Amino acid sequence: MQRRDFMTLIGGAALYGPLALHAQSAIELLPIPREDWLDRRKEPILDPELPIIDPHHHLWVRPGWRYMLDDLLADTGSGHNILATVFVQAGSMERDSGPVEMRPVGETEFINGVAAECASGYCGKIRVCAGIVGHADLSLGGHVEPVLVALHRAGGDRFRGIRHIAAWDPYSALNLPVSPGPGLLANKSFREGFALLQRHNLSFESWIYHPQIHEFADLAQAFPDTHMVLNHCGGPLGAGPYRGKRDEVFAHWSASIKALSAHPNVYVKVGGLGQIVNGQGFNERPDPPSSETLASAIRPYVETCIEAFGSSRCMFESNFPVDKVSYSYAVVWNACKRLTRGASSAERADLFSGTAARCYRLNLTA
Repeated sequence: MQRRDFMTLIGGAALYGPLALHAQSAIELLPIPREDWLDRRKEPILDPELPIIDPHHHLWVRPGWRYMLDDLLADTGSGHNILATVFVQAGSMERDSGPVEMRPVGETEFINGVAAECASGYCGKIRVCAGIVGHADLSLGGHVEPVLVALHRAGGDRFRGIRHIAAWDPYSALNLPVSPGPGLLANKSFREGFALLQRHNLSFESWIYHPQIHEFADLAQAFPDTHMVLNHCGGPLGAGPYRGKRDEVFAHWSASIKALSAHPNVYVKVGGLGQIVNGQGFNERPDPPSSETLASAIRPYVETCIEAFGSSRCMFESNFPVDKVSYSYAVVWNACKRLTRGASSAERADLFSGTAARCYRLNLTA
């Protein structure tokens, strides 16, 4: 079965480089990392024995950008003790024929094969894609159930959940080509599809922007028995019309995060703050940031999430290769370690591996 990749760059008027953040036209949301730039920053690995499960990464083939197993292994092998990873849907390696709603099954089929390759010993001790989060169009309502069944079959005992990206903003340049438009999480048909997740023992997660966190909270309240995972700290925006409004955005974002934490069925992935839409501007600097610089920049977001949700519902993530535009794999985990120097050993264990293992039901001793 041939496959296709729809995670393409925004076309037409897309701008390349830092100037895109200032433009009133399409922003290149997923720029290709610059390996030569990243290589300018080398630093010792902190606490190299600390066990880590990376609960959020992608594998894909896009025009001009390939990030597959060997690329991931080069990053995870940079010095930190990465025990396992969780693959999260990227819209790549999908089927290019057959019913449209079934095409995402191709990605899960492919990723399960990658996981099996690693399980054979090719990857050493790391269990790559030990958990798999795929995609199904929940807005199909009850008609999505055959897709969920097919995804389960394709992913086997590694398949854990569904991600449906809902990130949308009135400023259109912040939206991916696959943006669903406004109001997805409240849509009646979407919720009919969402209601099937518990029956199939599947979690739900989404990438949203910070003005939408209240929508995520409303969904969590409506389905208190379904585990939900907020991606990338809830997407605090800093690009386009949000540029230069960091304090205002932080106040809105932090209030929403604290309100969301009242729902015990919600977990938070703490990371994903190196994306262009966050407006941190690391990619615009002459040299990549050190882990000290990165930790200082993201500390308010990390500490707010952990204070609100506790370590038992927070998990650090890499969001690679997307965040690789801003820093290396070694640096991001060093930054997370710096940020938790005052935490207890139990809290650190949760943040770096325990929460992810519980959330995705990973048994790494099996």
